[in-house]
Amino acid sequence: MHVKEIWRYPVKSMAGERLSGVQIDKLGVAGDRKVLVRGGNGHVVTSRTHHQLLGLKGTLGADGQPQISGHVWDSPEALALVRKAVGADAELFYCDGPERFDVLPLLVATDGAISYMGLDSRRLRPNIIVGGVEGLQEREWPGHRFRIGEAVIHAAQLRGRCVMTTYDPDTLKQDMGILKSIVRKLGGVMALDSAVVSGGLIREGDLVTLSD
Repeated sequence: MHVKEIWRYPVKSMAGERLSGVQIDKLGVAGDRKVLVRGGNGHVVTSRTHHQLLGLKGTLGADGQPQISGHVWDSPEALALVRKAVGADAELFYCDGPERFDVLPLLVATDGAISYMGLDSRRLRPNIIVGGVEGLQEREWPGHRFRIGEAVIHAAQLRGRCVMTTYDPDTLKQDMGILKSIVRKLGGVMALDSAVVSGGLIREGDLVTLSD
């Protein structure tokens, strides 16, 4: 098995960026989900309720600052884009603590399960896609560790999927049949909520070794 793809989402709930390699640590992929959107009620806003956020792209600039569709995250231009997607009372804020993650810092998917479901992998919003996995082997991985390059990762549990999987990453058109199919075929869970046991550099093409 090998690392097929690596993804980072510098702004929570926006489209991400594919990487050839990245450092990971206890808080996951370096630069992942550092900026979030907050509504007028003070609560975090995600694409579960405002899917238009998926039409904006989060990246890290050369200076390491998160950007939103080419604009530095704390610029008036970035805020205008977010307010157009979410509403006039939306704000952006920076967060580097573990509370910025819904469950655990890493989401690991496998090409076998993605192929089985016939999905665009971007619908799952994984950080790592492991290639060379047959069928639904990922369903046997919870509780196991695997090594990627210098890093060791613990697969804690299968991820319960939500409405975000139903939006086409390019057109944002919704197809509820996607989620219904995941529920019908996989019990509503797909890919692995994971924690970093020991960090390090991971790269596309790195060998992935599963252990107990």
